[in-house]
Amino acid sequence: MTDRTTAVPPALPAPHPHAIRRIRRAVRAPLKHCLLALCALTMLYPVLWMVVSSLRPNNQIFRSAGLALTHPHFENYSNGWNAFSQPFSHYMINSAIVVTGAILGNLLACSLAAYAFARLEFRAKRVWFAVMLVTIMLPIHVIIVPQYVLFSELGWVNTFLPLIVPKFLATDAFFIFLMVQFIRGIPREIDEAARIDGAGHARIFFSLILPLMVPALATTAIFTFIWTWNDFYTQLIYLTDPDMYTTPLALRTFVDQQTATDWGSVFAMSVVSLVPVFLVFLAGQRFLLRGIATTGGK
Repeated sequence: MTDRTTAVPPALPAPHPHAIRRIRRAVRAPLKHCLLALCALTMLYPVLWMVVSSLRPNNQIFRSAGLALTHPHFENYSNGWNAFSQPFSHYMINSAIVVTGAILGNLLACSLAAYAFARLEFRAKRVWFAVMLVTIMLPIHVIIVPQYVLFSELGWVNTFLPLIVPKFLATDAFFIFLMVQFIRGIPREIDEAARIDGAGHARIFFSLILPLMVPALATTAIFTFIWTWNDFYTQLIYLTDPDMYTTPLALRTFVDQQTATDWGSVFAMSVVSLVPVFLVFLAGQRFLLRGIATTGGK
């Protein structure tokens, strides 16, 4: 009887921890990108469906939730553009007037208020800053009635003044807080050197602080544009003349409770009204990211 010895294969070396981490990263990266792409597609789907629906006949818009388009129906854009007594560009110009006034007001008033909170010393400064922050929590519905009574007594109803003038009074506390955080990140040595040269607060603000606040100012301008352009509630309250309507009010006019709604025109003009917002965000994206990242890190 002969002994047979079985050869035992040598044990494989254990994988190095760094190699395991590299493998995990190589697997996680594609999965993460696929998940992000799926989330982005989910968020963009309503917009894509609106764009596709703007090119469909009315009797086919709500029949399918897909994005397939066989025969584009470009008449929706011409019909929607000329649906009212004024072309749709008239309402976009009205919105542009309101947006321009709101941006100028926020940039000037909020930056001055932010400089006062960040650099000046006055009595009850912390209290007033806390009061300013509390106003962020107040919904518009709480103050809309006294505001309407005030503007009605001034004869400003059915004008653009109630939508523009409050912006020059630093009523948007969110932008004040954003700029305060940004100014606090600017070294005070710059102010002290300017004071040694004889500069006052006005010279320091306009010549030194303001040029350094470009990211915060751009963030304020972009957010003000988007929020004011898309604002419906306050514009509905103060504007009653159809010739004074802005873009959101004009879009609401398409929806008629008594007759059939021309949904093709509604979606077509919705796409048109979305173009300025997209272009402004695309042009100021880098400033927006810099402004949010800088103020958030202080």
